[in-house]
Amino acid sequence: MPLYFFRIENGLYSGTSDHGAELADRNAAWAELTSVCGDVAGSISRKLRQNSEWQMELLDESKKPLFRIRIVAESLD
Repeated sequence: MPLYFFRIENGLYSGTSDHGAELADRNAAWAELTSVCGDVAGSISRKLRQNSEWQMELLDESKKPLFRIRIVAESLD
């Protein structure tokens, strides 16, 4: 099974997991990304500052991004 890796970016912080997740295919990879992101979205949004962005990507074995989920906080005034 192919390996997939998570990367999180939050302002100046960016990090990629060292340990890959074995997932059957792209559909399974998308399902895992949305599941993990759903698990952390509440805690992320409570800590998000105005005019900032948080994102999680799922990378393939060569560390090429396949999917990205972003949470953006914007001040509109």
